[in-house]
Amino acid sequence: MPLRLRPNDPTFYDLFTESANHLVEGSRILAELLGSTAGTGLSASHQIAAQMKDAEHAADETTHSIIRRVNSTFVTPFDREDIYRLASDLDDVMDFMEEAVDTIHLFNLEKLPEEIAEQIEVLQRAAQLTAETMPRLRTMKDLAEYWIEINRLENTGDAVHRRLIAKLFSGEYEALTVMKLKTVVDLLEAAIDAFEHVANTVEQIAVKES
Repeated sequence: MPLRLRPNDPTFYDLFTESANHLVEGSRILAELLGSTAGTGLSASHQIAAQMKDAEHAADETTHSIIRRVNSTFVTPFDREDIYRLASDLDDVMDFMEEAVDTIHLFNLEKLPEEIAEQIEVLQRAAQLTAETMPRLRTMKDLAEYWIEINRLENTGDAVHRRLIAKLFSGEYEALTVMKLKTVVDLLEAAIDAFEHVANTVEQIAVKES
């Protein structure tokens, strides 16, 4: 196997960890929004949507920092294409979460199905796992448990999504409300799926570097 130079500069690992921490914050805001729709109403929903927009902008800036760094670095810790892909995958999760929050606010949804809390729990767990895993890219050790657990969480998310869709079409909701709620439910499912893309990219990187 050819010798691969691995730079000691921890910047990329720090930036990926920072990006994952934005997802922890985003999932926290989602949980806060769920509480607002259950109790304090639309004024709180507006404030939380603004918080999420700020969090999404901060995540975008971290993504841009990663791109600028890879474009200005001669020797990167792993393949440039994988760095771009991982940065993009992490950014996608945040984008879907922000879009879900914005949709709840724009649609004036005052109450969400209780099962959405299960989707948000999956997102919070996936975000925390991802934040804990990103620093381990530096050593490429103990990564398999990450993509295995994210895959399990994604399967859980799929099951919750199916139950939610069944509930929406059970006749309990008016047709227009069904359309609005389904948009939110599908965006949260897309965020969960995007975590699986992150895990797949981490696995690809680990295999290449092993």
